[in-house]
Amino acid sequence: MKKLTAKSLVKTSLQQSLKGKSGYLTDREIELAYHQGIIHTPRTLYDSQIQPVSLDLRLGQKAYRIQSSFLPENETVEKKLKDLKLYEVDLRDGGILEKGAIYLIPLLEELDLPATLFGCTNPKSSTGRLDMFTRVIIDRGHRFDEIAPGYKGKLYLEVLSRSFPVRVQEGISLNQLRLKQGNAEITDRQLQTLYKKKPILYHKNGGAVDWDKVKADDGLFISVDLQGANRKNSIVAYKAKANSQVVDLSKTNHYQADDFWEPVYYSKKHRLILEPESFYIMMSKEKICIWPDLVSEMVAYEPNSGELRTHYAGFFDPGFGWHPGKGAKSQGTRAVMEVRPHDVPFMIEDGQTFCRMKFERIISEPTRLYGKQLQSHYHTQELSLSKYFKN
Repeated sequence: MKKLTAKSLVKTSLQQSLKGKSGYLTDREIELAYHQGIIHTPRTLYDSQIQPVSLDLRLGQKAYRIQSSFLPENETVEKKLKDLKLYEVDLRDGGILEKGAIYLIPLLEELDLPATLFGCTNPKSSTGRLDMFTRVIIDRGHRFDEIAPGYKGKLYLEVLSRSFPVRVQEGISLNQLRLKQGNAEITDRQLQTLYKKKPILYHKNGGAVDWDKVKADDGLFISVDLQGANRKNSIVAYKAKANSQVVDLSKTNHYQADDFWEPVYYSKKHRLILEPESFYIMMSKEKICIWPDLVSEMVAYEPNSGELRTHYAGFFDPGFGWHPGKGAKSQGTRAVMEVRPHDVPFMIEDGQTFCRMKFERIISEPTRLYGKQLQSHYHTQELSLSKYFKN
């Protein structure tokens, strides 16, 4: 792996380059933040960790099996950990995280944020598709996955693997950090103006979805596809098997899917009844194109009944589904959705609203874009499992 080395850009002050701007930091600013000590680590930081608008955070040497989840509020994480720790798992040569058990793992990266910057974190796509629930906590933090302006200290990752036991190792990345300054939100009125110039949603068979056909309310809503290829043997979803072997997260394109997943096939009724507390991988009906000057997050959507939870890892980098030089027929990539119903069986139908996509600004257009350049795993995906499984 290529080490991240100092460049001429380090001569520029990050605070100067961000002056008067609002939005998420992109790869150039994240690199500056590292060289100027805002992000630091006792290990080498690698160029491959820097994504278009985020930094991959790495697991440290130990995982602590804990009794329960917690938020430290007015105390340090280490102090709370003393009361809740059951045992340690050494991750230097790899260790097993058992299905259904909660672990806390100190991360290798630490922060020394200025008062103008705050952070947020989310699972990586491959983590969410494996039904791994992860979230970051910090010293004296009162919310998960949020890092207050001016925070100085360590980052800790809470991990719960809900479907499979997994083997992880020091240095593996399960989640990402994004840094933001000011108000990055894009209103629906602003989004409408942007959308009419650069459509974001496309029909699965090609062509942009007209704005007057889009459901917009604090972002755009997208729906689930239960038609697939519209034939008998077409797979429209995957359901995690209840009992399976360990998934080693150091191995990609390695495992046979049918050892871990049950395919769910097309039904003429275009509907599916989801079983309580089962985990499903599904596909959006619409294709999505995130232009290079935007970022998007797929927000967990829960009907008011609380019977359905969709999406654990929902961050879309600039360039996702964007195919420069191609027409509207070729734009967009469909989104994969992670779904877990609660309490009772829940029926869903083709075209049912499933997720909301929230859009925000970035400080500048990144030099890296999601896609072939970064060897992104899901740039042209259809119904795709996590990268650990053979296609």
